[in-house]
Amino acid sequence: MSETIRKKIESLRHKIRRHDYAYYALSDPKVSDKEYDSLMEELKKLEEAHPRYRSDDSPTVRVSGGVLESFKTVRHRQKMFSLDNTYSIEELRDWGERVRKGLGPGESVEYVVELKIDGVSANITYEKGKLSVGATRGDGEMGEDVTQNIKTIRAIPMEFFGPDTPELIEVRGEVYMDRKEFEALNRQREEAGEVAFANPRNAASGSLKLLDRALVFKRGLNFFAHSLGEYRGVALATHWEYLQKLKTWGVRTEPHSRLCKDLKGAIEYCLRWQDERDALSYDIDGMVIKVNSLRSRAALGFTQKSPRWAVAYKFPARQATTEVLGIAVNVGRTGVITPTAELKPVECAGVTISHATLHNFDEIKRLGIRVGDRVLIERAGEVIPKVIKVVESRGKKAFSVPALCPVCRSKVVKEKEEDVAYRCINSSCPAQLERGLLHFASRGAMDIEGMGESLVSQLVARRLVPNFAYIYKLEAGDLMQLELFKEKKVNNLLSAIKKSKSRPLSRLIYGLGIRHVGEKAAYVLATRFKTMDNLLKAKKEDFDAIDEVGPVMAESLADYFSMPQTEELIEGLRMAGLNFKEEVAVPANTPLTGKTVVFTGELEGLSRDEAESLVRKAGGNPSSGVSRNTDFVVAGKNPGSKYEKAKKLGVKIINEKELKELLA
Repeated sequence: MSETIRKKIESLRHKIRRHDYAYYALSDPKVSDKEYDSLMEELKKLEEAHPRYRSDDSPTVRVSGGVLESFKTVRHRQKMFSLDNTYSIEELRDWGERVRKGLGPGESVEYVVELKIDGVSANITYEKGKLSVGATRGDGEMGEDVTQNIKTIRAIPMEFFGPDTPELIEVRGEVYMDRKEFEALNRQREEAGEVAFANPRNAASGSLKLLDRALVFKRGLNFFAHSLGEYRGVALATHWEYLQKLKTWGVRTEPHSRLCKDLKGAIEYCLRWQDERDALSYDIDGMVIKVNSLRSRAALGFTQKSPRWAVAYKFPARQATTEVLGIAVNVGRTGVITPTAELKPVECAGVTISHATLHNFDEIKRLGIRVGDRVLIERAGEVIPKVIKVVESRGKKAFSVPALCPVCRSKVVKEKEEDVAYRCINSSCPAQLERGLLHFASRGAMDIEGMGESLVSQLVARRLVPNFAYIYKLEAGDLMQLELFKEKKVNNLLSAIKKSKSRPLSRLIYGLGIRHVGEKAAYVLATRFKTMDNLLKAKKEDFDAIDEVGPVMAESLADYFSMPQTEELIEGLRMAGLNFKEEVAVPANTPLTGKTVVFTGELEGLSRDEAESLVRKAGGNPSSGVSRNTDFVVAGKNPGSKYEKAKKLGVKIINEKELKELLA
């Protein structure tokens, strides 16, 4: 019996690894998400029931939690060299001439050209086909052992399959983050009052070095293999052969790599991608050209820092120089103060730029920026322009972090020494209040139609709404005094405000704008505590006990509900007659019970919020993003990118009529 179970576990692991390879390496899934999840769930249950058959290379290890105390250092078996850079076609030809001279006359040279992924280098060692160590590049000889985090990346197999598995091999590549994952992560961070990452590379680097591997898993990191370290037990003659071997072993490689017969073909391919790079879903900052023959590589050898047989061709940067006219500071909804460079307008990559992000005050100090300086700015893809460096120091006065909020003149502080962000401590700050009111009235929160930026700005300026509860005290006479407000518009707004009182508790919790609490967390809290009164009585340990609530969110919740102004606000909302309950009864065995549902496009008979509410009442889980775990995508008119992704992943797509049939 035990042998039968062991074989069953091994069979499930093999199937899941094959499906991971088809999905991540080939972009050609062979099963639906539901079938994949069923296999994973079956494996989890068997491993839990028979712990003696657990294995460190099981697919279930990827999603398991665990917090490391620190990272140890590990020595690479073969040094990881950096690449020399070229910045023009002429420099690339000069490099090609050095290669030709190094190999001697008459020898033809093939080149492999690869897209240069803008990510974080990693060295992954496999012994007898099994992943043993995953490490960062470090100084090239020693790196940090991030094996547990490497294992969370599904594009990286934990065990090879296929023929000719080597006895030992160091697979080198780039850990990166897709632009969509990056944008979603920054939205979450801004919503939680945290500082946004500057670019996908920084986000990938920061994520790979997190000590909580469950959080790393959620970051959606990806991987492309591109280079070879030490290897034993496999015969390889060329780099192109190595890339093909990687595919047979289940390792993901960048699909646009090309074998070129000569340098002319390699240069033409570089120039092609210089124009087409924006079509990719991930950032590249150039191309890498490598001599294909491993024998020729050995003959060419290395300099102290770089291989002579490979070089990077860096794309011309989309850059411009201009003058810093000023440094503005903006106050966000959670009080975070963010600096922005005000620039003398300049054209960059076909767009006129007058502002650039400075990210935070530490960045200003690092760059040494002063008003009056000439700076180099860069625009990459659709990302907000950023200041790269000071090219001419003209400014006289160093910029200092404001001691007082530029809006309300309250004290500005760093809550913790290790924080990068500075915050205005006044929760009634008009800037925070204005953005907070917009969030409170947003579709995902209380959904007060008509409460847009213009109205909110006037309400705050006239001090008609000192906190959220005063929205429900507004009368027709107050609104008729405002610009562009007439009787019909006033009546519509008052009707929307009245309607919002019936929103469930989860929407109210989200609307309060508590730091680190997003829409999903708000729903978890509402279904757990069921009433606002229960939530008000909760202590930090009560929040800590919830699986979906981490220590940072638990502390934020405890702090928020202990503040006197929170008590005053909640009492005002209670007096206004808002719904302080969450209906959590879920009908058994509906077609949507336990199913993840994503909406895209415009629905005709339902608003998006109404549809999501109905899905929840039917036991389903509305989600904002399409993944392997999505059960249904509901497509309305003019569906967006989620529709295309669902088709690619094989997720079931239904229309509004079919949704209503499931709900019925």
